[in-house]
Amino acid sequence: MSVPAPTTTEPRAPEQTFGTAGIAPMDRPSAMTRFFMGIVAWAESLNLKYAKLGNPPVYDNATFPWAAEIEKDYPAIRAELEKVLLRQSELPTFQDISTDVKTISTDSRWKTFFLLGFGVKSEQNIKACPNTWAAVQKIPGLKTAMFSIFEPGKHLPAHRGPYNGVLRLHVGLIVPEPNDQLAIRVDRQVCHWQEGKALIFDDAYEHEAWNHTDKTRVVLFVDFVKPLKFPARVVNWALMNLAIFTPFIREGLDNHKEWEKKFYAEAEALRNRPKA
Repeated sequence: MSVPAPTTTEPRAPEQTFGTAGIAPMDRPSAMTRFFMGIVAWAESLNLKYAKLGNPPVYDNATFPWAAEIEKDYPAIRAELEKVLLRQSELPTFQDISTDVKTISTDSRWKTFFLLGFGVKSEQNIKACPNTWAAVQKIPGLKTAMFSIFEPGKHLPAHRGPYNGVLRLHVGLIVPEPNDQLAIRVDRQVCHWQEGKALIFDDAYEHEAWNHTDKTRVVLFVDFVKPLKFPARVVNWALMNLAIFTPFIREGLDNHKEWEKKFYAEAEALRNRPKA
C-alpha cells in the first residue's frame, strides 16, 4: 500500500523541531555524552541562524555543482554495487553497526555497506569499490558514505537526524517500480528516487522512507558538512572533530570493524578453498 503525500489546509514554513514525536530518544546516560549533547543543541541553533544557503528541507541540486559530477559516475558505482550485492545476505543491518538505530529499525531489511563513517575509512570496503570512493571524493566536507539497502517491505518511521550540521545526499542506484510504492518524505515534501539522479536534503527535518515494492532499493548515502557562515562554521568544525570520541560513534566504529574482519576473512577462506 502506498503512502500518500501529506495534505494541509494552511501553508506553513518548514520547521526543525529538534525532536520527533513517537520516537524514543537515544539512551546515552554518561555524563560526557550529556555534556556533549548540550553543546550540540546550542550549535544547532547557530547552524540554523548562520546557514549560507538557508534551511530548506530539500535542496535544488543546482545549488551544489558537484552533484552533476556524481551523477555522471552512476554506471561505475552501480557496477561495484552489483558485486557487493552478491553477498547481500551477509551485509550488516544498520542497527548492527549503530545500536541506537534500534529506536527506529529492528528488523533485518535495512542493510549497509560503509566506505566512510564519521570520517573514518573502511579500507577493505574502499578497496572493493574504488570508483565509488573516487566519486565521493568530489564532495566537499564528506563525512559519511555508504550503500543504503532497503529490502522489500521496509518502512523507516518518521524520525530526524541527530545533528543539523550536515546535509544528506542520496543517489538512486537501484530503484524498482512501481514508483508510487517507493519514496522518502522530508517535512511535507514527498520525493521519489531516480536511478542515477541525486537528491539532497536536510535530515534534521522529520523524514521517513519506505519501499513497498517486492524488490530491493539501493541508494548511495552520503553526509557532508552543511555550508555555514562564521561563527557557526567554526563551532561545527570543532564538533565534527570531537564526535569521534563520543561513545555513540566509538561503538559504531568498533562494531563495523568486527563485521569487516569477519566478512573479509570468510571471503578469503572461500578463495583459498581447494577445488574439487
